[in-house]
Amino acid sequence: MALILLRHTRPVGAAGLCYGRTDLAVADDFDAEVLRLTADLPRIAQIVTSPLTRTAKLARAIGAASDLPVREDDRLVEMDFGAWEGLAWEAIPRAELDAWADDLMHARPHGGESVAMLAARVGAALSSLDGGDTLVVTHAGVVRAALARAGRPDPWSFKLDYGAWVTLPG
Repeated sequence: MALILLRHTRPVGAAGLCYGRTDLAVADDFDAEVLRLTADLPRIAQIVTSPLTRTAKLARAIGAASDLPVREDDRLVEMDFGAWEGLAWEAIPRAELDAWADDLMHARPHGGESVAMLAARVGAALSSLDGGDTLVVTHAGVVRAALARAGRPDPWSFKLDYGAWVTLPG
């Protein structure tokens, strides 16, 4: 089983914002992005998605085009940034960002989830998948956690554009 990890398309108002679990709407180019993705994505047997609007709406559109049902899994939601949610990254106190960078896996200066907590939750979600090639419509942090689980080098610095995907062998 191949695992295709698709990052949601561009949301409205995301530029410069710490928005983890903040439920942002999709941008105006959403329909064009869906057409591109349905033409370019490899064949899939099932679709699983984060329940946030920017992922679930995309998963449902791909599911409709592929004649596949979509299953939501709360464990695939983006990292909880606690008090940082909705703030501009530049508005977050430098000392808090430094504390997070100094202990990326375990620090929680925002009061939300640690990266280790995110990784554990994502690992549990991915371990529960069965069946054929699976499309997981999700978020950059979840993709990074999946890459870490797969042993990819430097997964926490991995960059993935909106509407892009990576494939992991099953």
